[in-house]
Amino acid sequence: MAEEQNYAKHAKFVTLYHRVLGPLLALTFLGSLVNLYESIGDHARVYSASLVTVLSFAAILATLFARIFPLKAQDRAIRAEENLRHFAITGKLLDSRLTLKQIVGLRFASDEELVELARKAAEQNLSQDEIKRSVKNWRPDHDRL
Repeated sequence: MAEEQNYAKHAKFVTLYHRVLGPLLALTFLGSLVNLYESIGDHARVYSASLVTVLSFAAILATLFARIFPLKAQDRAIRAEENLRHFAITGKLLDSRLTLKQIVGLRFASDEELVELARKAAEQNLSQDEIKRSVKNWRPDHDRL
């Protein structure tokens, strides 16, 4: 069974991604820059050193995009799900003033508090964090990556 979620324990943290891959890529890029700097003036090494630098930077970008793109797709799905949930409860779509980040924050609100919290978020322009802090009856999302 999944661990209970609340405001303090809802963020996803993947050790191999956040604590291993990120630092490993950063160190590789830093090492490639040092190697490039030391190979300046040595025509036999400068091409391969610059190629390693470019490739290590490309690996950093690929890793970032591999994280960002699926999260954007999930955010769109969450927007559709929360719109449907709000419609099922009220017969109306969510307020058009709500931003995507606000709607993503609303996904943790129980059905009983969703409508009032969505209204408050739209009227007071609450941040995603303020919305999540306002949730009294936490609705867990264990599928978020």
